[in-house]
Parts: sequence; C-alpha cells; structure tokens
Amino acid sequence: MSYLFLVAGFILLVKSADFLVNGASAIAKKFNISDMVIGLTVVAFGSSLPELFVNVVASTEGSTGVATGNILGSNIANILLIIGVCGVIKPLKVPKGTVKADIPMGLLAVIVLAASVNDQFLDHYNYSLLSRSDGLVFLGFFLIFFHYSFSLSKRDPLEDIPENLKEMHWALSGGLIIIGIIGLAGGAELIVRGAVDIAQSFGVSDEIIGLTIIAIGTSLPELAASVVAAYKGQSEMAVGNVAGSNIFNIFFVLGISATIKPLPFSSSNNLDILMVVFANILLLLFMTTGRKRFVDRWEGGFMLFAYFAYLTFRALIKI
Repeated sequence: MSYLFLVAGFILLVKSADFLVNGASAIAKKFNISDMVIGLTVVAFGSSLPELFVNVVASTEGSTGVATGNILGSNIANILLIIGVCGVIKPLKVPKGTVKADIPMGLLAVIVLAASVNDQFLDHYNYSLLSRSDGLVFLGFFLIFFHYSFSLSKRDPLEDIPENLKEMHWALSGGLIIIGIIGLAGGAELIVRGAVDIAQSFGVSDEIIGLTIIAIGTSLPELAASVVAAYKGQSEMAVGNVAGSNIFNIFFVLGISATIKPLPFSSSNNLDILMVVFANILLLLFMTTGRKRFVDRWEGGFMLFAYFAYLTFRALIKI
C-alpha cells in the first residue's frame, strides 16, 4: 500500500499542479495581465508547487527529514540529473544571463542555507535549526531575486512564456484552481505517508527517502519540460528551468516551510548541502572552461555518473 500511495501521490501532485497553473493563467488573462508576467509568476510558481506542498505537509506532520531531503535532493537532481540528461540528448548552449546571474545566485542560496542550519558548528548550540526568522530572511532573498528577474525580463523577454493561453469561463478556471489545490494537498499527503512507511520498512532515514524517491518525483515537471526543450533545441529554456527552480526551492519553498514550522537539520544534511555546492560549482566550471557556455555530451554524462554515484553512496551509509 505504501508504494501505491507514493505512485498515486506523484500522479495526483503533477496533474493537480497543471490544473492550478491552467486555471490561474486563464484568470490572469481575464485581467489583461501580460503573458510575460504570467510566465514569470504563475508558471514559475507552478513548477515548484510539488516541492512546496510536500514540504508543508511533511513539516506540519513532523516528518522534517522528508522536507529537507526533498529540497536538497531536488536541487541535486535538477543540476546533475536534468541538465545531465539534457546534455547527453543534445549539447546545451547556456545564455550569458544564466551563467552570470542565475547559477551564481543558486550557489549563493545553498551557501546561505549552509550558514543558517549549522548552529551546532557556528554557535556551539546543541542542535541545528532552520528557524522562523531564517525562513523570513529566505523569503526576503526570494523577493529580491523575483524583483531582479522581473526587471530583467522587461529588457530581455522570456523564451518560455506560455503560448496561446486558453480562454476559460470564470467557473471553469476557478474550479480548476480549487481542484488543483485540493489535489496538491491530497497528493502530498499520500507521498509523505508512503515515504515514511517505506523508510521505516527498510530501516533508512526519512532524509534518504526525501533525497531520492521524493526528490526525483517532485522534479518530474522540470525534467519533462527541460528534456522536451532540449530536444527542440531550446537550451535556454532547459537550463533556465533548472536554475530558477533551484533558487525557488531554497528561498521560497524552505522559506515558507520554516515560517510555518521551524525545520531541524541533522549533521548528515551537510553531506547533501556539500553535494548541492559541488553540483553548482561543477556547472559553473563547465560554463567557464573548454567550450564556454556549453554543456557538451561528455559533461552531461559526467553529471549523470556523479548523480548516481552519490545516491549509491548515500543509500549505503544510511544516515
């Protein structure tokens, strides 16, 4: 039953996010909001909704290991798995703005996270915690990033704006939003319940389940969108999805989660934080050496090797 809960939860989560984004986009169009703003807000938020709802449910139910593992695992998967797969499919050309701003901002986000959750080492406390005040600071960082992205998009229009948004009746679009929210909450509940049961049955920590199964599952929307974009030669969209999602995950999702309920961090999380740092630095190195601003096939293959090697390592040590 735990596996059924997990599969059903992922299906419900991904489909419900689509419903909510479609309904919200249709309502935004009725208010004559531009496609650019809809792409930057509704659609961008929509790709992070699976992580957000899983984290909110996990943190309120006390499964903080699932919440922290989900975000760190998603960020590792976004770079090493998604960009790795896309790079193997077709070499990726990365825009200057992404190399100069988005990737460094993603690295800054994880460094800020590392400083915030290492109270034991930095302040010699008996525990480490992402507190409510930390969560509010993260949300402040997110607003700065959002304002920057919005200002940048006015100068350089986004490539991944949704095209031909469908006109919908108020009742239909409102219904899609309600169904989407209910479905997201229900899917997140099923995922957390199934993941905790599976972790207990195998004798592994919640963090490992969050880092692997849940992280990959909640990254499926980004994976699907980026693979299709890479196949069509829209490399800016493929890499942009990943870079934006990583910043959203830390500053927005963890910010919201910690504001609702402080998140304890264990020392083992530092391994995952270091891996996120490594993934960001590796991506920056690939962008600034060799064929600059390109992820070639061999580099994508190396990313995939590093990803699965790390998952194997984390599964073996079981902490």
